[in-house]
Amino acid sequence: MTAELVRGQNHTLPQTRLEIRISAGTPVVAGATLGDEHGRVPGIEWIAHPGSPQLHGIEVSRQAAAGHRLAVDLDALPDGVHRVTVLLALPSGAGGPATFGSVASPFVAVTGLDGDEIATFTLTGLDSESAVTALELYRRQGAWKVRAVGQGYAGGLAAMLADQGVDRAAELAATIQEAVARGLARSVAPPPPRTPETDRVRHAPAPAPGGDAQPPAPPVPPAAPPQPEPLAEPAAPGGPINYAHPRRQSTAPPPPPPAAPPAEPGRPAQPVAGDATGWSMDERLYNQVWGMFEDLSRAVAAYRSAVDFAESRMDQELERTLSDPRSRIGNTGDRAREEARAKRDELTARARESLDRDLGQLAAESAVVEPALPAPYAGWDNPVWHGYRVPMEIPMALRIGDLHLPESADVRIPLLVRLPLERGMWIDSGRTASQAAALTGTDELRRLAMEAAVLHAARLLAVYPPNEFTVHVIDPAGSAARTLAPLVDSGVLASPPASGAQGVSAVLAHLTRRVDLVQMAIRAGAADSLPPDLDPAEQLLIVNDFPHGFDDRAVTQLRYLADEGPSVGVHLMMVADREEASEYGPVLDPLWRSLLRVTPVADDHLADPWVGHAWTYEPPRTPPGSAVLSDVLARVAEARRTGHR
Repeated sequence: MTAELVRGQNHTLPQTRLEIRISAGTPVVAGATLGDEHGRVPGIEWIAHPGSPQLHGIEVSRQAAAGHRLAVDLDALPDGVHRVTVLLALPSGAGGPATFGSVASPFVAVTGLDGDEIATFTLTGLDSESAVTALELYRRQGAWKVRAVGQGYAGGLAAMLADQGVDRAAELAATIQEAVARGLARSVAPPPPRTPETDRVRHAPAPAPGGDAQPPAPPVPPAAPPQPEPLAEPAAPGGPINYAHPRRQSTAPPPPPPAAPPAEPGRPAQPVAGDATGWSMDERLYNQVWGMFEDLSRAVAAYRSAVDFAESRMDQELERTLSDPRSRIGNTGDRAREEARAKRDELTARARESLDRDLGQLAAESAVVEPALPAPYAGWDNPVWHGYRVPMEIPMALRIGDLHLPESADVRIPLLVRLPLERGMWIDSGRTASQAAALTGTDELRRLAMEAAVLHAARLLAVYPPNEFTVHVIDPAGSAARTLAPLVDSGVLASPPASGAQGVSAVLAHLTRRVDLVQMAIRAGAADSLPPDLDPAEQLLIVNDFPHGFDDRAVTQLRYLADEGPSVGVHLMMVADREEASEYGPVLDPLWRSLLRVTPVADDHLADPWVGHAWTYEPPRTPPGSAVLSDVLARVAEARRTGHR
């Protein structure tokens, strides 16, 4: 039976391998400190936080999120640890709420590995606090208990750490917040949190050999930044332009269509496309893809946690055995080592068997979902593009590549970003740490980066109705002329690529003026005050070879467009090597962080919003020898000229 705790109440823990699940109404930072019998934290090496997420016996999330799962193995904690304190804090400088009093009360649950709740605690009564001690696990007379704390700190993370006796608490708090900022910059933005009424339907997993099917763990709400209110932009004569998604609903959508017939006993249920809630098939598929993304994240997290536990248990057994002098006589030590390794191998094999079952189910689901995807969600090799027609409304999302993990290279998850775009993109043309980048020459990386930009721009043009999306290009030295040929030759660009200092200045001035005029019109409520020459379509600016050809004023304008542009329909797509802009120092850090970084070759730099795995990103590619890109752009150009599909 679950114990619903109130502040100050405690409860005995019946087991030592636990999960601490945290649900909040906004992204929060989760961490834990390890204390001695007096509750004192000896040093920073006893603190698990996003910058140092793993300690013996505990692992926390690597980034801020609205949902966390902290893995705890009390038996694996260092001998001197008598208290584990779970901390929550709001990220600083992330544009979110500044105090817990302005968000929904966080909810914390201590569960077993099977998902059954042992104790729960809702942190009510918070007001001006930006950090809070949620609960603590403590050892009393050989038994572990959990106590609900709920102590808030208006002084934030630094004050909370200082209260636990941490030296140089302010410096550590700043380090943690910096790690959180880096994590948020590389994290894929998740869809809005799902509720039980809007969650996708999951098929029950196939029973394990000789056993019954285990129910899936209760869902944890995924992380999601606060959603902005729909923005209506005053337009040129003809009415306002609404940049909110035209079909994004605020009420609960209808349930998914009936699933496939129940599977035969002992066999997995057959997956179906659209196995999620939504107002349309496109929305159901979008939610299903994100459900697969989350399922794979959590399945691999469970596997890695089990493997870590097996290794930790083996190390502890060996340490206990070898510390006994009697084990050095005869073959006792060798036998102990063999037994410890055998136990490790057994636990690892069982974990892999469970993971393979999950991967098999996800692979089967992907096999039916991928062919059913509409053009905005489909890869360039999908036959849906052969029947492409210019749409009459904006889709819910756009595919910008694929994601996979080392344990599941054959299961690829489409990376879908919501439309209208909420942040710009940075295609990193520099030499990253990935193997693919190491094997690719510098010039080839730059060419591939620009090719990726062309494919992203072409897809954006293809999924918007005629003349509702405009693309500009800045190519200061004209070095990308050959790569830009598909966009230039088809006639889909607003004007030829800008080159030279004068061309760069003209394009940036044009888009900066547009942002200024729209913002002023919105603040004044003057829907009809925009000049007739202002293009009401959403704008994309592709910038090649930055920072070459950019003076200080141009750099300032770029930063302004990155910060202010998305809210009024102006988006950046930077093709750049950060190292080449290093002379600007930290001045450009906010620019890079504001953009979603992708790469022209495979690279494991993106993180999921639930667990924080490093996912390998695969950029989009057209099939070799295919004319799909030119065919699609020709149809877009024709629709732009005639105004018809």
